[in-house]
Amino acid sequence: MSGNGNRRVGAVRPSHLMFTAGIGSLVDLPNFSVLIKGLESWSHAGITDYDIDEPRLRAAVNRTLQRYGRGQIEQLRAAPWLEGGDIDPKSWAAQGVGVPVTPFPQWLRCTACNVLAAVDSGEFVFLNSNPRTPHEAKFVHDCKKSKPLAVAARFTLVCTVGHLDEFPYTPYVHRGQSCTKAERPKLRMKDHGGNQAANVTIECVACGDKRNIREAMGERGRRHLPRCRGRHPHLGTYAPNGCEQDPVLMVAGASNQWFPLTLSALALPKGRGGDIDKLLDDHWPDLQVIADPHQYAFMASIPKFGFLKEFDAETVVAAIAARKGGSNAPASSAPDVQADLFGPEWDALSGPVPTPSDDFALWPVPVSPTLGELFSDIRQVERLREARALIGFTRLDAPDPESPEIATRVELSRGAQNWVPASEVRGEGIFLRVRDDLMADWVARMEKSPQMEAHREAFGRFRVNRKSDRKTSDFDPYYGWPGARYIALHTLSHLLIRTIALECGYNSASLAERVYAGDDQDPRTGILIYTAVPDSEGTLGGLVSLAEEREFERILRRCLVDAGHCSADPLCSERLPHDPADHLHGAACHVCLFVSETTCERGNRFLDRRFLVPLSGDKEQVLTPVGLLP
Repeated sequence: MSGNGNRRVGAVRPSHLMFTAGIGSLVDLPNFSVLIKGLESWSHAGITDYDIDEPRLRAAVNRTLQRYGRGQIEQLRAAPWLEGGDIDPKSWAAQGVGVPVTPFPQWLRCTACNVLAAVDSGEFVFLNSNPRTPHEAKFVHDCKKSKPLAVAARFTLVCTVGHLDEFPYTPYVHRGQSCTKAERPKLRMKDHGGNQAANVTIECVACGDKRNIREAMGERGRRHLPRCRGRHPHLGTYAPNGCEQDPVLMVAGASNQWFPLTLSALALPKGRGGDIDKLLDDHWPDLQVIADPHQYAFMASIPKFGFLKEFDAETVVAAIAARKGGSNAPASSAPDVQADLFGPEWDALSGPVPTPSDDFALWPVPVSPTLGELFSDIRQVERLREARALIGFTRLDAPDPESPEIATRVELSRGAQNWVPASEVRGEGIFLRVRDDLMADWVARMEKSPQMEAHREAFGRFRVNRKSDRKTSDFDPYYGWPGARYIALHTLSHLLIRTIALECGYNSASLAERVYAGDDQDPRTGILIYTAVPDSEGTLGGLVSLAEEREFERILRRCLVDAGHCSADPLCSERLPHDPADHLHGAACHVCLFVSETTCERGNRFLDRRFLVPLSGDKEQVLTPVGLLP
């Protein structure tokens, strides 16, 4: 990351910019914090290898942006980086290339004399003398010979529309009035400590007015805050007439200050011809410009589009013309674009084994009679590549597949951009397909059971409780209910992940899941457990090796034995969400089923051990065949 005067102030992994601290978020450095700036400030000048080629993901991004009324993109770009920046910190690769940031909050406090002032006030000096130690960058105050450290004043204002602003210290301490003694008075911030919320006093040195920050906290404190100014500091913009939302006082490091909106897709083997619709879905931004077979032939001659030679030119050109005319146009209002990406992935993982490539290699594993009671197919995914794209972010309200209408998306750029930031990771995995007949029989038994109804009703209460007062259109509390099939597969996935992590050599946070749960018309019943880390740890082979017949049967039995008991029992085993509770899990907790946020695709929701092992002795409500039960 580059900061003040294009000087390096730190480093993050590409995946960090996707999920932890991307555009518009605050990154805590050792001595101060910075805000990652919008796409207009990013520069890839001098960099040639930044394009991440994943047409399916690019098409999904465009479908999503179309729903938000935004223009289409042409590229997925990796963060700007040049090799050599770590070797020679004085080179252009180190000084001129990187992710642009700016100090934020821009009000600092001296750790010695407690002076509180803005970065541009002249009170503080930025030091970063050693280019080999960017982590030592800091602001200092010359109130003493030792030049004590100046740290960020941690209070900010945030609103639900996504605006972020500095806390108005000067107006706040003077209760909305001007200081009677000075135009730009000097302030002091004194932290009194304690264990009950913040206990910080702001004092005007000129006139002596004082005010504690506690008066701005909570519901009562909101009336002491000014109107939201509608600022987006990552874009350098503000709303001329302010914002209608009430601002909320927030500490700069709060976890709900920034939530990413991301999409991800696995790189799949090229089609073997015949599936024209899939071809157009995966490559529509590139193919929509083709109007005749000559253009098609020219594009097919380009190495990047060599797979087009496998299709009949006349047929593809006719399909393009039909789609552009409105027939079979790509859907732009799908409730969950990420779910649309899962269909082709399921076909590739469960269908005929393709020719191995650098991005995708799949091998079937013999299924023993014992494992065959539960699984119809087990496959080792020796190589896979996952591409991820950041398409926006939210503040205060987290984006949620169950409540997509609540959170307000914030743009990554002021104007139209033809690209979005992206990253890619390589790894390995295990694909498991649960027997279709077994799942169908279980769903038929459990869909209307009291236990499943309790989960469904809790889902409705969860949606109602999260409903924003800004939501005025028709509201369906059961929109997005994943169903019994998903709960069973998701629970099985978590059980396996927790057991596999103990033996495969990877930590559990390095593993990820993709649950392929269809419905009666689309009976997909499978799980992909894979590594999702951006370095060599993702391809060490430890995960794939556990898919061997003898090893996997042992792991499955172990995870089912572990599912039968929890140190939080009987509280955990008896848990079911009943009115007024709205938690979206039953017999599940941090001891037995929960995993890290980077691993679970649904935030540790829709989990219940009672559907896999008979916690109450009732074997009729479990999916697991009797022969596998402990």
